[in-house]
Amino acid sequence: MIFLAFRMASAAINQAIRTVPFHCYSERSRHEKELGCVSFRPSQNCFKFEVQRSFRIGHGIETRTTTTIKASASQAPVADPVLNPSKSDSLDSPKKSKESALILLRHGESLWNEKNLFTGCVDVPLTKKGVEEAIEAGKRISNIPVDMIYTSALIRAQMTAMLAMTQHRRKKVPIVLHDKSEQARQWSKIFSEDTLKQSIPVVTAWQLNERMYGELQGLNKQETAERYGKELVHEWRRSYDIPPPNGESLEMCAERALAYFKDQIEPQLQSGKHIMIAAHGNSLRSIIMYLDKLTSQEVISLELSTGVPMLYIFKDGKFIRRGSPAAPSEVGVYAYTKKLANYRQRLDDMLP
Repeated sequence: MIFLAFRMASAAINQAIRTVPFHCYSERSRHEKELGCVSFRPSQNCFKFEVQRSFRIGHGIETRTTTTIKASASQAPVADPVLNPSKSDSLDSPKKSKESALILLRHGESLWNEKNLFTGCVDVPLTKKGVEEAIEAGKRISNIPVDMIYTSALIRAQMTAMLAMTQHRRKKVPIVLHDKSEQARQWSKIFSEDTLKQSIPVVTAWQLNERMYGELQGLNKQETAERYGKELVHEWRRSYDIPPPNGESLEMCAERALAYFKDQIEPQLQSGKHIMIAAHGNSLRSIIMYLDKLTSQEVISLELSTGVPMLYIFKDGKFIRRGSPAAPSEVGVYAYTKKLANYRQRLDDMLP
């Protein structure tokens, strides 16, 4: 490896000598002579060479230009797709912009939604209808850029995100990040820069899970209302700060979901990344409460349809809602910003 590094270093010097014109005491005028020098400077994992052009005028030396060439001493590490997204992709260049898109997507219908059961944190997959809802959601956001995806730790949200992205015109591949241990990071490492550029990192977080319904999980909603009384069950389901037996209230769910959004997701939006969050009715209601500045009374009446994406724009530290279809059967039209409209135009120009 060291031998290879020195060969690379030597090649770098030869290239520098060929491409950066310099001479040793070459005649420029009667009183002015040009100097050239090359310095070798090792640093961590690479060698640096500096090519300087200087001019001797009289008895003094005035440096005009300096060129630095680096040669790696080992294989360059694969860029972290979360922290170092591609800058060369002409269709995905939000890093120069102060405007970011935020897509919120409640999962499609699950098998327990279909059976009218309290699901909460039980890990239940989608129904056939839920799969179709996720695909339809993907069509609706197919012209909106997505740089990162956050999902809950539950399969119905992850299925929805993956199915939705199969419809995106950019055709990037969502890849779940496994970074809970060093071994997991190494085993899931991608060694192709081109492949990284065509990937979208997917981060799963339990903080985005549905609120835990405690002893109601797995019970039929209608039968539970008949057993405990409609008013009490409605209070458990729709109040802000009253939890079901041994479960979470909406307030408790909001504490974890919103803290995660502020700590992990909002900084990505501030950096210029376009984000999609695939999660659940209550964790998304918690986030929307923050985005739309809703009161605790306003948020309890907020209903989110399964498989219907909402679009927000983050700009100058503010969130602006740009549209959401009222129901799955409605073909909602999002109010595109100029930058999103330009992105769609580039898709039209560059992709079939």
